[in-house]
Amino acid sequence: MQLHFIDVLIIIFYLLATIFIGSFLSKTASKNMGSYFLGGNSLPWYMLGLSNASGMFDISGTMWLVTLAFVYGLKSIWIPWLWPVFNQIFLMVFLSAWLRRSNVTTGAQWIETRFGKGNGSSLSHGIVVVFALISGLGFLAYGFIGLGKFMEIFIPWEYVNQFLNLNISAEYVPHLYGIVFTMFAVFYTVLGGMTSIVWADVLQYTIMTIASVAIGIIAFNAVGLHGLNVPDNWMNPFFGQTLYIDWTSIIADVNKKVAEDGYSLFSAMFMMMLFKGVLVSLAGPAPNYDMQKILATKSPSEASKMSGFVSAILMPIRYIMIAGFAALGIIYYDQLDLIVAGSLDFEQILPSSINLFVPTGLLGILLAGLLAAFMSTFAGTLNAAQAYVTNDIYLKYIKPNASQKTIKTSNYIIGITVVIISIILGIQAKNVNQVLQLLVSALWGGYTAANVLKWYWWRFNAQGYFWGMFSGIIISAIPMVFPETLANLFPDFAPDIRILYYFPIILFGSLIGCLIATYLTKPTDIKVLKEFYKNVRPWGFWKPIQLQVLKEFPELKKNDNFFRDMLNIVIGTLWQTSLVALPMYIIFHEFTAGAVTFIIAVTLTLILKKTWYDRLNEYDN
Repeated sequence: MQLHFIDVLIIIFYLLATIFIGSFLSKTASKNMGSYFLGGNSLPWYMLGLSNASGMFDISGTMWLVTLAFVYGLKSIWIPWLWPVFNQIFLMVFLSAWLRRSNVTTGAQWIETRFGKGNGSSLSHGIVVVFALISGLGFLAYGFIGLGKFMEIFIPWEYVNQFLNLNISAEYVPHLYGIVFTMFAVFYTVLGGMTSIVWADVLQYTIMTIASVAIGIIAFNAVGLHGLNVPDNWMNPFFGQTLYIDWTSIIADVNKKVAEDGYSLFSAMFMMMLFKGVLVSLAGPAPNYDMQKILATKSPSEASKMSGFVSAILMPIRYIMIAGFAALGIIYYDQLDLIVAGSLDFEQILPSSINLFVPTGLLGILLAGLLAAFMSTFAGTLNAAQAYVTNDIYLKYIKPNASQKTIKTSNYIIGITVVIISIILGIQAKNVNQVLQLLVSALWGGYTAANVLKWYWWRFNAQGYFWGMFSGIIISAIPMVFPETLANLFPDFAPDIRILYYFPIILFGSLIGCLIATYLTKPTDIKVLKEFYKNVRPWGFWKPIQLQVLKEFPELKKNDNFFRDMLNIVIGTLWQTSLVALPMYIIFHEFTAGAVTFIIAVTLTLILKKTWYDRLNEYDN
């Protein structure tokens, strides 16, 4: 499909707008480190929340969610718990406030506030920096290729090359597209820092909202004209031991997709998702753009508001688009081009539906929006990577007394260097794919146990943190080095979900590493622990430290909010899930269920106002 001139103009206008934002805000960003990486902690919480939501509205994730909605209907609302999507509720209820109280610039700096200085702290600090950089480079490398492949569908290289006359192999065309569009994100990120990213994200979210609502209207009207021919239980979000969805008499090929996904025995999978998801959520945010947005807020209460706002504005808007494309895919399935390299690929529902159903003008807005979604994720990841290299390597080990001018120059150089490395990795993706998967998967697998204990147990120390993460990384790397491991351990499960059932093994091994190293080494300096507790005031196993702090500061209020926080997490997770289901019911013309879901969402919102929002000022005291 070739873009109309109007669509091209819309995309060009959006790209020029990002350049203007970066140029206009470069002076503000260059004032100091805090201004560059955290926007001077002066940005409103709702803008940071909108920016964070924009960064989570990515192309590849949206394609996957459209496929899930197409295949599993309302039951697809649970599958993103694999990530887990409800970690934003844990952040909203208490973890964002705790993190913001630490008053640091990066997650690696936070290590020093929790464990103090020393060999163990240096090792822990180092492993967090490695985690942040490797995962960041991995996301940047693969992200720009994904963007290039997506845009190639709508901007054929044969058409573009009429004007450029370049001799480039078809294999590298997506890389070229990716590099071109990536440069715009690099420009406003490197020049304008966090402030530029947030303002660009405001523009991006606005575009995505317009595109989502337009797709929703098109799909809503199509469902009204044609209805939806779907299996029994497809409209039912609830499930038993299995999903009870059979596409045989409608689209038989979909049953193959269900079998490949391995979601048939859903109850067991759901319990494992919940187990893993709660622990990962309790560990707090990973050192990426989500953490940076939390640290950029003005206060702990605003950090909590920001995280809550993400769910409120991301879920309904995103799922209007997801439900819309899923409905269009079902109605016009016979017209979609889903064959890739000779095999059926359901992830082509999104681009194929765009080709078929999106009119001129709206196509430009939609492509600009999806391009914006990529750039938002890319920019946030790049900003986080810059922060770790500048703060935790350059200023910590290379030039601690650098002038503001030197820091400004180094920020530019570091940002461009990170992008160049990620592009090189992307171009060589076939060669580094296994290495990147090993590193990224291993680092994430080893993250949970150590990062849960750091918040909730006073005796946990820096040596325990390092060896816990290190042992978790080694155990989670085994399936990458020996691919047959998961098949031998879990032969009855589909390949894509075996790693989920391997999680308890990673967790147990990492926990053993945490406990052995902690008890074989000295506790953290009592002064460090008292200062950390006084600032952050977490609940958990902190009583020995709490008693000492209260002796010195009797006016300090003890944190007795555990049961209230747990109640708010349950309420908040149900609230977030209702915001996912509501637009799907509306698009699918399930108005009775939609009305009930709306009442549930409003009721839960009112409860959260009473039990959470009205008490946020406690975090600032």
